[in-house]
Amino acid sequence: MNKSIEQVASASSRLDPSDLGPVVEMTLAEATRRGASGAEAVAALSQGLSVNVRMGELETVEHTRDRGLIITVYFEQRTGSASTSDYSPTSVKDTVQAACRIAEYTEADSCNGLADPDRLATDFPNLDLFHPWNPSVDDACDMALECEQTAIDHDRRIENSEGASVSSHEGHEVYATTSGFWGESRQTRHGLSCSVIGRDDSGMQRDYWFSSSRQAAQLDKPDIVGLEAARRTVRRLDARKIDTCQVPVLFEAPVASSLISHFVGAISGGALYRKASFLLDQVGQQIFPDFVQIYEQPLLKCAMGSAAYDSEGVTTSANMSLPMVCYSVTCWDPTLRGVLGSRRPVMRGVFTISPPRQETRI
Repeated sequence: MNKSIEQVASASSRLDPSDLGPVVEMTLAEATRRGASGAEAVAALSQGLSVNVRMGELETVEHTRDRGLIITVYFEQRTGSASTSDYSPTSVKDTVQAACRIAEYTEADSCNGLADPDRLATDFPNLDLFHPWNPSVDDACDMALECEQTAIDHDRRIENSEGASVSSHEGHEVYATTSGFWGESRQTRHGLSCSVIGRDDSGMQRDYWFSSSRQAAQLDKPDIVGLEAARRTVRRLDARKIDTCQVPVLFEAPVASSLISHFVGAISGGALYRKASFLLDQVGQQIFPDFVQIYEQPLLKCAMGSAAYDSEGVTTSANMSLPMVCYSVTCWDPTLRGVLGSRRPVMRGVFTISPPRQETRI
C-alpha cells in the first residue's frame, strides 16, 4: 500500500515526558545539598524510527528509545560532570556524587561557571517545532521503495543503489540551573533520503538527495527525492578536467552551507579556547567579501535550527547583519567565559546569505 505522508502523519505522541521535570529538580537539589556553588542539569527523552531499503528490498528497521540525565556541578572554578539513564532517586544521588568527586580532582579554570543571570532567556515563544509522526514500518518502507525505484527508473545508466531511508524522531528535554533558569523544549525531525550509483564508459559515480523537516507533511514527495538523487548522479558521469586557472566559483546550496558551518565552528568558544581555530588571533581581519551578508534567525517558526535559548539557557535573538570582520562575532559557550571580553549567545538557527537570496540551514 502506498499512502501519502499526510495520511500516515499522526498528531499523537507515544512519549511521556512527565518524569523529566521532577528528576531535574531532584538533581539540582542534591547538588546544592552537597555544597556545589552552582549546577546545571538536563534530562531528555527521545524515540525514533528508521527504515532502510536497498535494491527493492527491506534492509533494516531500527527503533530507538533513549533517555538520559546529565549533571554538571561547579565548586567555584572547578567543575565535574556525570550522566545516567536511570531516573531512580538512588541513581540520581549516585550520579551527583560522582560529578562532585570529579570536581575535586579538576583544575580550577576562570572560564568555568553558569551563564550570567541577566543573559538567561525569560521569553519562550512558540516556535512550532513539535509535529510527531508515527508511521508504521510498512508505510515507511513503501515510501523508501518508491523513492529508490523512481531514481533507478530515471536513467538506464543508474545501475545500482546504496539505498533509500525514511526516518522519524521526536524528543523532549528539560534544562535547568541553580541560578534560576528553567527551560523545556520538544522537537521533531523527519527525513527521507536516497543514494544511487551510475556507470558509463568513463567509470562509476554516485550522489544522493534528501528532504528533512519538522513536519512530515512538509517533506518532499518520495518520487521528487528519488528523481533529484538520480539527476545528481547522472550529471557526474562523463566529467572532464579543466586546466589550473583562477575563476569565480559558484557553490551550490549543500556545499555553500558547509562554508558557513566552518565559519561558525572557527568562531565557536570551544575552538578558540582550545586554540584549535583557523581564525585564532585574527581579530580585525576581513573574513568574507563585502558583498556577503549573513543573517542570523533563530526564531523562525518550524525551522530546523530554531530555538528560544542556547545550550546554557542564554536567550537567542535575530541578528540581521553579522559583521564580516572577525572580532566580537564569537559563538559563546561556557568554555569561553573569561577568555574574551565579548559575551555573545551561541549563533544558531537559519543563516541567510545575501546575495544570492539562499537560505542555508545548519
